Amino acid sequence: MKTFSTLAIQSIDDLIFGTAPAPVTLKNGLVIGGGTVYPELNFTLPGMLITADTMPEVRSQYTHMITDACKRAVELGAPGLVVELELLPELTMQPDWGAEVTSILRDELDRNETAFGIKTGLRITPNDIREFERPPLLRQGKYVEAMFRSFELCAQAGADMLSIESTGGKEIHDDAILNGNLAESVFSLGVLASRDMVYLWDEIVAISQRNQVIAAGDTACGFGNTAMVLAEGKFIPRVWSAVIRVMTVARSLVAYERGAVGPSKDCAYEGPFLKAITGCPISLEGAEAACAHLSPIGNIPKAVADLWSNESVNNIKLLGAMAPTVSLEQLVYATRLMNVASNHGPAAARMLRDWWVESDAFTDPQAYILRPDSVLALSQAIIDEPTAYLRTRRAALATIELLKAAHTNSELALSKMELRWLNRLAGLAESLPDDETIFIDQMLEQIDHSKLHLAEYGL
Repeated sequence: MKTFSTLAIQSIDDLIFGTAPAPVTLKNGLVIGGGTVYPELNFTLPGMLITADTMPEVRSQYTHMITDACKRAVELGAPGLVVELELLPELTMQPDWGAEVTSILRDELDRNETAFGIKTGLRITPNDIREFERPPLLRQGKYVEAMFRSFELCAQAGADMLSIESTGGKEIHDDAILNGNLAESVFSLGVLASRDMVYLWDEIVAISQRNQVIAAGDTACGFGNTAMVLAEGKFIPRVWSAVIRVMTVARSLVAYERGAVGPSKDCAYEGPFLKAITGCPISLEGAEAACAHLSPIGNIPKAVADLWSNESVNNIKLLGAMAPTVSLEQLVYATRLMNVASNHGPAAARMLRDWWVESDAFTDPQAYILRPDSVLALSQAIIDEPTAYLRTRRAALATIELLKAAHTNSELALSKMELRWLNRLAGLAESLPDDETIFIDQMLEQIDHSKLHLAEYGL
């Protein structure tokens, strides 16, 4: 098990797009985090049922998506291309089906690499189908078996990297978000999710090692991005969403402690913190991910990305072309600008980074926490603590303090309502005990036990 007690990146000059202290090299020589930012295209089916009868159409859809995207990448002279396939639940529940699609993508990527010299990579992300059991069975049962079988078969079918959007702890976190229940959020992320990550990533790393593929990373999408979308819809305060985002870091860091090496998944907006702590490369999304969801932080993630993603897009017809091809073109142009800046030297790259930061950072607390200086300060505060619970607790305290100071210094404008919430959250965070055992005992008296199996978390 790895431990992280010091930052891999300690200077703001070194926290920048395209470069990571511990780059990842694929079997074909494609280096992620080695100085070049590559597009990472993610696409999915149009609305349709996936059954044995429709699988021929599923295969046809993915064939057309990957063929057209690769063709456009070659036409635009992309220096490389990474593709992510997020397996839909049905393609994970039937592991053979997911492996079939993986093979389709692998064959076309290899064909283009041989024919045109474009370096390619393939990330496969099986669905966390464990939540289809209610309450979820996280370590046993048919869904767990199918999910791990999916990882195994997709690795054998040609994946370069394996990832997941895991959801352990989410059983109680959705209500915690809506109710503004900070203690329950900390319990979900710092106790439940972190324990699940140990179990889950020990298995994924073992599968990756058996098949000589890369255990890439996880994402707290089901926690942090759920909060972000709710904040964008004005269902919860933006400061609450910002605090949740930083609280997800300790939970996602567990994957790296158990052997993941990056690149982290695109929808892990906690990625900048993970990069600062571990030195591993990261994938991020923002402006070009509006096809999947709206957000208040479109440019600032570009500041530190090593892969730049569109999140995901359905295979539908737009005026220009099919949507995945359109997304691919947008990603190529965005990454081209990053790489041109890098080619002009460190000062030029930092100037572009700083412009992206300045364009977003002062408009929303969810953007402000992603400023490189914010990331370094909060990352240091998090790893000053030794356990996932204490790191999650410290993340809340440090984020609240950071946002208060930003408002006081006129660097971030917060409404009276947002300020009231920030003060409320401060009181809740300060009441959290230092002792994890005491905290767990308190929470076990409060949570709805019908929503989860404590034994699945080793509790």
